[in-house]
Amino acid sequence: MAASGEIERLIQLLAKLPGLGPRSARRAVLHMLKRQDQLMLPLADAIRAVASTILPCSICGNLDTHAPCAICADPNRDASLICVVEDVADLWAIERTSSYQGRYHVLGGILSALDGVRPEDLTIAELIARSASGEVREVILAMNATVEGQSTAHYITDRLQPTGIKISRLAHGVPIGGELDYLDEGTLAAALKARRPL
Repeated sequence: MAASGEIERLIQLLAKLPGLGPRSARRAVLHMLKRQDQLMLPLADAIRAVASTILPCSICGNLDTHAPCAICADPNRDASLICVVEDVADLWAIERTSSYQGRYHVLGGILSALDGVRPEDLTIAELIARSASGEVREVILAMNATVEGQSTAHYITDRLQPTGIKISRLAHGVPIGGELDYLDEGTLAAALKARRPL
């Protein structure tokens, strides 16, 4: 027996999520249907609540229930440090490390000639304006190590250099626990270039 139209619609919507294909979505829906009171109804309420309360931070672009977001509003965060990331997922990944206490700037993507993403499509102008405020002493570029990510980092560096602000980027190279034999040539080359004395 085939599932009803409502169930099929839920499966199709879930299958659009990253990491979930049609089969995984079908399993997830069946799991939720078996546990409606404990899982499906609370999940529906949580999705509805998030959809009606989440908004982008007016300063950095993070997603939160307040504007400015909790990070930008936190007086204990170092406002002189801005970590520039491609999207909110990258910001959340850095926050999970609990090793950075500055503020952020979410670009909303990366420059890509193939996809038609231009500097004016991103929040680069807002970053330049924030950096020129006099409060910022360092901008950390935390782009992905892709051609587009590095192109975006170079473009931002060129735009920020006249300000005299220190510009740095995340280190690239051998990951902790990585074995040299399993690394690609690009990673090894970056690690050799970024070597430092002991």
